[in-house]
Amino acid sequence: QLFCDGSSRQIINLLLAECRDAGVEIRCSCRVRSVERADGFRVETDQGTFTSASLVVATGGLSIPQLGATDFGYKIARQFNLRIEPTRPALVPFTLPAGTQTQLAELSGISLDALVSCRDAEFRENILITHRGLSGPAILQVSSYWQPGDAVYLNLLPEENAEAMLLEHQHSEIESANLLGHYLPRRFAQAWCKLYAPAKSLKQLTERDIKEFAEKLQRWQITPAGTEGYKKAEVTAGGVATSELSSRTMEATHVPGLFFIGEVVDVTGHLGGYNFQWAWASAYAAGQFV
Repeated sequence: QLFCDGSSRQIINLLLAECRDAGVEIRCSCRVRSVERADGFRVETDQGTFTSASLVVATGGLSIPQLGATDFGYKIARQFNLRIEPTRPALVPFTLPAGTQTQLAELSGISLDALVSCRDAEFRENILITHRGLSGPAILQVSSYWQPGDAVYLNLLPEENAEAMLLEHQHSEIESANLLGHYLPRRFAQAWCKLYAPAKSLKQLTERDIKEFAEKLQRWQITPAGTEGYKKAEVTAGGVATSELSSRTMEATHVPGLFFIGEVVDVTGHLGGYNFQWAWASAYAAGQFV
């Protein structure tokens, strides 16, 4: 990953400079009233009518509506009979049922490394327990694969064999929370053991207790109530079906001259700049043919 030395304004200024060099005219606060196809394309706006041989739709998805995100691009696609894959928030924090929120209240604000899995996807990165649910990079990643009703599994000790580690200390006087405090944030270990440890001292645990405790540590099951929605989602999953577009040009296969690029298309990347890269790469592809 690459980051700016200073502000992200550097990237904006670079893109604006490229637009100026290419003779691009940028119209702000320009509302599109209608799009028609007639010997090219005709776009009616509140700032006048524009005609062109090609039309590129780069309107983004539904994520972060407070910045102006809308379903406008999908409306254009439907107008020209392109298929839309169902949309949903992706790369988004989970919310938890009220009972689980209350149960985990003491853990709020704690971040730790974990292996998080859902369906066939798994990610090893930090997780963050919030006052409403679960967040952090690993949670955002796995949210793109989650469907309502799915459980999410957290391995809190991805580097360890939890059962072997517990058995090694089975006959000692050490308390569960103190032992786990060597591997996990101490506040997390204390609060988590109050909820899930079969007994305070490892010496009190049977081998069956240890097996179940180890399973909980390495396959802690949580079923989210939902997600924080488009307001907090970094991207939108779903959109204009890729089968409707040329993979070489991003042009609609049955509507010559009509192109869709970026997040309005049903392409969702992982965290780490992949969605930006998709936006730029798809724009470059379309730009060679408009």
